[in-house]
Amino acid sequence: MSNTLMDTNFHFVGQKSVYKGKVREVYTLENDVLVMIATDRLSAFDVVMPNGIPYKGQILNQIATKMMKATEDIVPNWLMATPDPNVAIGLACTPFKVEMVIRGYLSGHAAREYNSGKRMLCGEPMPEGMKENDKFPEPIITPATKAEKGDHDEDISKAAILERGIVSKEDYEVLEQYTRALYQRGTELAAKQGLILVDTKYEFGKTKDGKIVLIDEIHTPDSSRYFYSDGYQERQASGEAQKQLSKEFVRQWLISNGFQGLEGQSVPEMSGAYIESVSERYIELYESIMGEFFVKADVSNIHERIGQNVSAFLNTL
Repeated sequence: MSNTLMDTNFHFVGQKSVYKGKVREVYTLENDVLVMIATDRLSAFDVVMPNGIPYKGQILNQIATKMMKATEDIVPNWLMATPDPNVAIGLACTPFKVEMVIRGYLSGHAAREYNSGKRMLCGEPMPEGMKENDKFPEPIITPATKAEKGDHDEDISKAAILERGIVSKEDYEVLEQYTRALYQRGTELAAKQGLILVDTKYEFGKTKDGKIVLIDEIHTPDSSRYFYSDGYQERQASGEAQKQLSKEFVRQWLISNGFQGLEGQSVPEMSGAYIESVSERYIELYESIMGEFFVKADVSNIHERIGQNVSAFLNTL
């Protein structure tokens, strides 16, 4: 099985601190520069799985950075450079403590809530008479609080965000505007690949000069759900499950093996064959979303490769 990147321990020139999230590790350097490394860790139900997925970090990093380039004309972002397949380097920001989730369809978490009888999600009404995977009349924004590694993200309404002072009203309106603009562009990009962007999440930060920018991942299979557009209407009409591109297949496998991240549950063991199949699925996701072949990076010594590439770029600053 291929080498995987599960953890890093770099000491870059000018390094001030390190933050380790569920999937990404962020090194803060002097001069307001961040080095963000996408590991091969797999997170589901807000739990980090014990096994890494070969090439997953590279796939997520390359989708996210290419999607940022494809949206930088409508929303500013933090990105400066991608010196390594697993690395993005950009401006240090103060992250907003909410994830901006936008949903165009009744799927995933929204469908689970709907099927339990709820008709409000994060203060947003969900119409009566909908079937799972139906399109909403208009996309709804359903924010979540940003969890630390090992904790659960929690649904929160716009009213609660403003009431608690998590984000100011002025800033939140910008986040809403950017979220809708990005989802519209993401929908258009997906359509070119024969896909439907079902739902996704965006994260934003503020630079030291007060500019709100897009940070973290964007339109990746970890942060987004895609359906194949071909046959979507027919499958809805006949009550069939939709063909989708997301890590929902991992969640479904975990559920079928008795795990949903609930207290007292143990993560089921993943065989080597299953891990390889997940890696192959992520490569398929990359090629379907980006419309190009995935080129595997050299993983014979991932840590050395990343260290050399990042250091070489930092020497040019």
